[in-house]
Amino acid sequence: MGTTISERGEVSVHIPAEGTLTRVEGRSRKTDGSSLSGASSEASTLAWELSLPGYPTLEIHDDHWDNGERNLVVHKPPVMPQMPLALAGLYGRLRSGVSPTEGRRELRIMLYPTYVDERHRPRVKKSLTTRALTDLMAPCVLRELTAREGVTLEAAHPKPNLPRVDLDNPQDEKPLQHALFFPAEDLETPVLAFVHFRVLPVIHHLGWPVPAAG
Repeated sequence: MGTTISERGEVSVHIPAEGTLTRVEGRSRKTDGSSLSGASSEASTLAWELSLPGYPTLEIHDDHWDNGERNLVVHKPPVMPQMPLALAGLYGRLRSGVSPTEGRRELRIMLYPTYVDERHRPRVKKSLTTRALTDLMAPCVLRELTAREGVTLEAAHPKPNLPRVDLDNPQDEKPLQHALFFPAEDLETPVLAFVHFRVLPVIHHLGWPVPAAG
């Protein structure tokens, strides 16, 4: 996942064999709405564009709410382009929260992979064994994310008797909730994670090649 910065200040993250995720500084804005908890608030929004060959460009919002909450979501424009039902179901839905972690400096984003149900609606899986998580997201994707500076994949909640999260030897005995922990100043990692576990599973369901396991 290489990063480049253009002469106009655009930050682009290249997703191997998939597309480009671009942040344009001029897209930052203030919006009114409801935070992830349902509270009315105002958000400072940082916008990213995900360009995938053969699909509409998706605008992903990183919303920082004035009440202290934060979430990522696929922005729903006033006029929706024509697209498959499964992809349309991502717009404005399945928001993913970013939160602080008690006793740690890192922020946390939950890894709840998306799947498409029999009614062509995107849903999420919350509790998985680590082996099941790697089957859904591919070990190479998880390794690329955790190879970023200061980023770790762990159990979301430090409960006793939970197995260790190990990508080299993923356990397939006890389901748990996984999370990606990352430095608070890191703006790219949560968006990359959101793209991989929220958006790309739907794209793969629609026929985009699934990354090779490894």
